[in-house]
Amino acid sequence: MKSVQKKVTETRLLEPLPEMDEQQFSQWMDLLEERTGTVLPPERKSFLVTNLGLRMREIGCRSYQDYYKMLSGVQGLKEWNILVDRITVHETRFFRHPTSLDLVREYVAKKPADQNSGHVSVQAWSVACSTGEEAYTLAMVIDQTFKQRGESSYFGITATDISPASLMTGRKGLYPQRRMKDLEPDLLEEYFHVVEKKDYQVSDYLRKRICFARMNVMDIVDEPVGQMDIIYCQNLLIYFDRPTRTDIVKNMARHLMPGGLLILGSGELLNMEHPELEKINHPRVLAYRRLKEIDKDYE
Repeated sequence: MKSVQKKVTETRLLEPLPEMDEQQFSQWMDLLEERTGTVLPPERKSFLVTNLGLRMREIGCRSYQDYYKMLSGVQGLKEWNILVDRITVHETRFFRHPTSLDLVREYVAKKPADQNSGHVSVQAWSVACSTGEEAYTLAMVIDQTFKQRGESSYFGITATDISPASLMTGRKGLYPQRRMKDLEPDLLEEYFHVVEKKDYQVSDYLRKRICFARMNVMDIVDEPVGQMDIIYCQNLLIYFDRPTRTDIVKNMARHLMPGGLLILGSGELLNMEHPELEKINHPRVLAYRRLKEIDKDYE
């Protein structure tokens, strides 16, 4: 009986869905922009149709309109979270942007100690952290740099993303061996241990310094994330139009301490002007330094 049910399910997953007309595509684009701020251009229609189709087949829904209605209201929140996890991009890996991380190292190496406590502290924020590799990379870079300084120090990292499933992976800190290819052997030995001879578990020492939290990047201005020394936001802004990109960066800047470092993806927001941000002269990294307190007239 189970084998028959399995075959029926597999057949259903392979059945083609109806074509999505332009009105339906426009409706779905509006929903995505309203809830996530993401702008989906017409050329990404096949991407949307593919991912919607996969999920709709799984739950036995044959109509784009019926599925759209299913996502409405409080009852549709759980299904919406599942869908968001399917249609948001999770391309990430450890030590993905070496030149950007060099800038982080330079900042941490030069961060002065607090005059009262004598401690050096760094608070960093991984925006759109996906499954956690970026946040753990920042943690390793900061920890290694502190150890080279040989001073009393502390760091904490806030890691945010819109996908609950991605955040769950990040909190577990458990990754398959194939994800470890960009890590040096000494870092693997210091910050990971092998579980069941195949997966790598992030050490408790590193995991305790990272707080994973769900956040929609469109709501940054209202989030209580505190003041950060480093805000690391790469490969996110490309999914928004320029005015929205500018608003997101302006809102992130409010959470940056004077002298703090904001790192964006190269080419994601060219020729931006902000009265309290100074562009760092770097040939391969798009980064800004916070000059002073945000002028209230600019908000």
